[in-house]
Amino acid sequence: MQLIKLIKPILLASLCAVTSVAIAQTKVIYNANGYSPLYKGKMRHGEVNTFTTLVIKDGKVVKTGPDSLKNSFPGATLIDAKGKTLLPGLIDAHGHVIGLGNNLSQLDVRGAKSVDEITAKLKEFVKGKKGWIIGRGWNQELWSNTRFPTAADLDKVVNDRPVILSRVDGHAIWVNSKALELANINADTPAPAGGEIIKDEFGKPTGIFIDKAETLVTQHMPATSAQSVSNALDAAGKHLLSLGITSTHDAGIDKTTWQVYKQRAELGTLPLRIVAMLSAASPDLNMMLKAGRYQDAQDFLSIRSVKIYADGALGSRGAALIEEYADRANHFGLMLETQQKLEQLFTLTFKSGFSANTHAIGDRANKIVLDAYQNVFKQTGGILLRNRMEHAQIVSPEDIPRFKTLKIIPSMQPVHATSDMHMAEQRLTDKQLKGAYAWQTFLEQGSTIAAGSDYPVELANPFDGLYSAITRMDHNQLPENGWRASEVLSREDALRAFTLGGAYAAHQEFKLGSLEQGKWADFILVDQDYFKVPIEQLYKTQVLQTWIAGKLRYQKDAAKTEE
Repeated sequence: MQLIKLIKPILLASLCAVTSVAIAQTKVIYNANGYSPLYKGKMRHGEVNTFTTLVIKDGKVVKTGPDSLKNSFPGATLIDAKGKTLLPGLIDAHGHVIGLGNNLSQLDVRGAKSVDEITAKLKEFVKGKKGWIIGRGWNQELWSNTRFPTAADLDKVVNDRPVILSRVDGHAIWVNSKALELANINADTPAPAGGEIIKDEFGKPTGIFIDKAETLVTQHMPATSAQSVSNALDAAGKHLLSLGITSTHDAGIDKTTWQVYKQRAELGTLPLRIVAMLSAASPDLNMMLKAGRYQDAQDFLSIRSVKIYADGALGSRGAALIEEYADRANHFGLMLETQQKLEQLFTLTFKSGFSANTHAIGDRANKIVLDAYQNVFKQTGGILLRNRMEHAQIVSPEDIPRFKTLKIIPSMQPVHATSDMHMAEQRLTDKQLKGAYAWQTFLEQGSTIAAGSDYPVELANPFDGLYSAITRMDHNQLPENGWRASEVLSREDALRAFTLGGAYAAHQEFKLGSLEQGKWADFILVDQDYFKVPIEQLYKTQVLQTWIAGKLRYQKDAAKTEE
């Protein structure tokens, strides 16, 4: 009896301790201007929940509702949102994490208006640096002379070490003569299938290599170390969190990145959620596939898809078209893989239990990839794996319904339309543009759009993408009423594409993408009301705080995180 009397107080004390711990893990964000799309079985678009209070326990959403909710959780940590707008954490469904991280420490020539501006930046950048000079961002379409540059332009500044500058879309490189020399490239060097070496009137390489021809030079670059990948991951993560991105899909990783991601996930040190696609171009693809799909318990890392390239990009005239380019006679772009090779890759991918996410920009590429998917589905299965078409930029109108029939998710980047619109009008005829950047058409037929940015091809700011999706105008509100405006999205549908759309494409719609009971409490506080701010101000939205699983990961103007 005495023993029972002793045990009872101990049990009570233990229960009280457990209860206090549970309460301590509860957080209530109140006085917020909250919005969240709703997942209702079949991703019905246009539905938004509004609330002022968000209740979080153990990193997950308990409930949303009015401010009176905070009275129902005595002892909880109360956090005043001070009337700021609260949105679900934004999901970028197509980016390149390590590329972004590297870009932050390499020569950035994005937006340069001339070759002279680039070489001036290069001259400053090389001071005190050794070895290969690497940069990215040039775009000849921004120059008064829109012709491709040459190695000689770079030689004027750097001729004693190799220089390699990637075009803004990553589908062409511009190198100097030293790089040509190290790679032993001359007039007799053949272009590989799926690539092009731009040559002058005498047949000599000019220093421009498109798509698969890039590897003639890049294979000679120093190998990337695990530490440099980890450093790039940290730099990119910090940047993405500052933009309100809580989850990003990484479109194509190699073995080293695969290893780093898994190690960091196991240590719990990933800066944000990552949905990684294995690169089909990696020589280690089979080994990575055999290792199987990966998912950590906290949903910080998911690996269950393969990124495959079908064609190049529109800016470098590498996108594969059915009819010739309007501004280059008898040129139809580049298929990087044959349909047979695509079907082999799809078969391997599906049999390994992975989905296939295929880059296709031109209408011919989209058609061929759809044909390949269809054939493999009949022979192998895999139609329910939520396979994707990355970009789906120029699609023949008759092929758009096939996305729905074949259950292919259009993974699209709205900012591409506003970046490309002037160039696209030059490259393509009106006929070719009829199915271009057709977000509303895809949505109306019932396709789920997963929206992203394709950083570092474009800037990673998701509010640029939301603005582009809603307006199809540049930041000067041009063209008036929007470019091919019938394809604009509503504010609700654009937000859904950047949240639930990305979650669905990653098989995570019951875990992420909206602030509903049982989902991870990933959210952001911003300085403007997304649904009410004048549309011309939307892209100026500033992220004040970024939270993942109920923990503060970024705060504007303060190096403050919550452990």
